[in-house]
Amino acid sequence: MNLQVLPSILLLVSAVHAFQYSELAQYVDNHQEDYVETLREWVAIESDSSNVQKRPELHRMMETVAQKLRLLGGTVELVNVGKQELPDGQTLELPKVVTAQFGSDPSKHTVCIYGHVDVQPAKLEDGWATDPYNLTEINGNLYGRGASDNKAPVLAWIHAVEAYQALSMDLPVNVKFVIEGMEETGSNGLDAMILAQRDTFFSDVDYIIISDCGWLSRQPALTYGTRGNCYFFAEVEGPKQDLHSGVYGGTVIEPMSDLIGILDTLISPSGKILIPGIREAVAPLSDEEWRLYQDIQFDLDDYKNKIGISQLMYNNKVDLLAHRWRWPTVSIHGIEGAFSDPGTKTVIPAKVTAKFSIRQVPDMDPAIVKKQVTDYLHSVFAKRKSPNKLKVTMVIGAKPWLAVIQHPLYEAGKAAVKRVFSVDPDLIREGGTIPIARTFQDVTAKSIIMLPIGGFDDGLHSQNEKMSRYNYIEGTKLFIAYLNEVSQIKTTSV
Repeated sequence: MNLQVLPSILLLVSAVHAFQYSELAQYVDNHQEDYVETLREWVAIESDSSNVQKRPELHRMMETVAQKLRLLGGTVELVNVGKQELPDGQTLELPKVVTAQFGSDPSKHTVCIYGHVDVQPAKLEDGWATDPYNLTEINGNLYGRGASDNKAPVLAWIHAVEAYQALSMDLPVNVKFVIEGMEETGSNGLDAMILAQRDTFFSDVDYIIISDCGWLSRQPALTYGTRGNCYFFAEVEGPKQDLHSGVYGGTVIEPMSDLIGILDTLISPSGKILIPGIREAVAPLSDEEWRLYQDIQFDLDDYKNKIGISQLMYNNKVDLLAHRWRWPTVSIHGIEGAFSDPGTKTVIPAKVTAKFSIRQVPDMDPAIVKKQVTDYLHSVFAKRKSPNKLKVTMVIGAKPWLAVIQHPLYEAGKAAVKRVFSVDPDLIREGGTIPIARTFQDVTAKSIIMLPIGGFDDGLHSQNEKMSRYNYIEGTKLFIAYLNEVSQIKTTSV
């Protein structure tokens, strides 16, 4: 062969196998009305996992997901994950977990995409401007419960696979799906299912992708960490029944006073956690991480305006982001047993229970935090010399998750964002908790990335939740591009 011709032949072969992004993106644009209509159908299913009366709707939601994946030719299973025990002792079937597989080429990487299709409760009278279960488009925003969290991202991944198929293009990687229906109430049964299928369904998975998160600003982002959560009940019990404050006030040591007293010792007015050992366990902020925060797009005034306050705990971007993402926080959520209805009931509650949480960060351990909090509150309570009884329990102990941003998964993410949005993504953490990330990490030992397409103002768990049409459609293109970028990761990469 003429060696001078070889470069031309190689160039031609390369062109034949080149990533046809423009054609795929055009397909997405041409079908965006179909995508919006499918999201409307999904939002109309009231898949509220917290309401047992809605359980038939949740089962219908899982069947709808399975059927959507079957129509694309995937190998689909509805995995039974057991029953849920209700407070009254009754049991209820948990919604099945949907798994699906597209492709099994051993020469290709295999990615597993996780998502959920259950939602938080929503009623029009809660303050919604539109029917929460009737997807409504206003000024380019698609309003509906679950639109952003997490139905549109799940659909965007499915549409990404569908686009390759519709254009008769091979998927650049093998794709698996794990879609659940109990994320909003603790992912009942999912941890056991992942452990049970570690050596089967997950055995050939190289990378796990989670898109149950959002951007920090209008800048696209890649998420590399989440905080964990330790949730506590602190119960103080005194008299055998509620008492009248006029008859008994001044003669008994009131449980509410004890409870408020010990809660006040958890955190200082400046936000410093006062429980010994908590802050000492936190991994220090490195110079590299400090510089990373400096480059993130984030406006303090916009943040204040969004949440309707005049002053924040910290007045510079780096400190605020660090305390939102990578320092622990104490939040007091409520007191059960206290009088909270309208009116002026003069009651001394016999038993009150405070509910508070501590967000976990590396290198905190929930088991150690449980002991630190329990021992500390009992020591503080003992100093009050109260005859009342204190009981401290930890009801949630979720660990934080942190990825290595130098991993090729993140380089692939940067390249995909650059292709679709023509900008470099922010590298961010989430202040909230997504326990499944840590479960996947601990059980499967696979590398994980969080690739969000939700907007910073989507109102997750709130009234008027929405997904913008722009993020939904461009997010689908991002997922298409990302699958291609992941296919180019060298197998020798760590």
